Amino acid sequence: MSISPELHPSAPLRIGLPSGSLQEPTLALFAKAGYQIGGVSRSYKPSIDDPEINLRLLRAQEISRYVEEGYLDAGLTGRDWIEENGSSVEVLGDLRFSKASTAPTRWVLAVPEASPFRTVQDLTGKRIATEAVGLTRRYLERQGVTAQVEFSWGATEVKVPDLVDAIVDITETGSSLRANNLRVVATLMESYPQLIANRAAWSDPWKRDKLSRLHILLQGALAARDKVGLKMNFPKNDLQKLLTALPSLREPTVSPLAQPDWVAVETIIDETVVRDIIPQLKLLGAEGIIEYPLNKVVY
Repeated sequence: MSISPELHPSAPLRIGLPSGSLQEPTLALFAKAGYQIGGVSRSYKPSIDDPEINLRLLRAQEISRYVEEGYLDAGLTGRDWIEENGSSVEVLGDLRFSKASTAPTRWVLAVPEASPFRTVQDLTGKRIATEAVGLTRRYLERQGVTAQVEFSWGATEVKVPDLVDAIVDITETGSSLRANNLRVVATLMESYPQLIANRAAWSDPWKRDKLSRLHILLQGALAARDKVGLKMNFPKNDLQKLLTALPSLREPTVSPLAQPDWVAVETIIDETVVRDIIPQLKLLGAEGIIEYPLNKVVY
């Protein structure tokens, strides 16, 4: 019978992950970073193949509060919700992904296309609906605008112009705003998910080290997104011709082969250019060209 290794006294590290629209891309990111998470559909306490980590699935809106208050050691949530909650937490850095693309989400002030309002100042004394009440009020204060800001429980786009004069809503592609004939007046902020830590947990050497290692792996998984590796054999005397013709092959690794007139070339490039580069490589004299996927690239 196998005996489980004894856990460190500071273990486990309690991490909150977002449910909802960010859940699937977050789980995919963790998988690419090397962590297998299961039981997501059955429990808000999913399993993970690291006995030193305990996970909780929570609404992104709540995670920074639970991290600040110490119910969680760390969490992954949007910068927007950290600011909305006014949470005092340690921010390890942005994780540049979102539910539909690699672009940040945006909180925007929007009005109907036919609305006479053109600037945020035009909304002085008007009514604005949003889920991010604190964020919106602080933005209006910075702009010197006094307006009535009310909390919206959802379906915010349909509330103008019958119920409110404008909305502040989150968008990634803008498609929902366009579908509801809304026009953006101003962008309040852009937001990526951030990896955050409770300040007391961050002062614990073991938790800090564990979380820093996790951050490296997650960033490495993101850096590998949309990139592939290429390996090939190439005539040694023509190597400079290869590098001149294909500037995409930046800083390749060149290794000698058993055949003295040939070298092995290996590099990482954007996946979008592979279909153009591989035929050129063949025409330039490359042999044994291999394209392979990447899980992590750590710079």
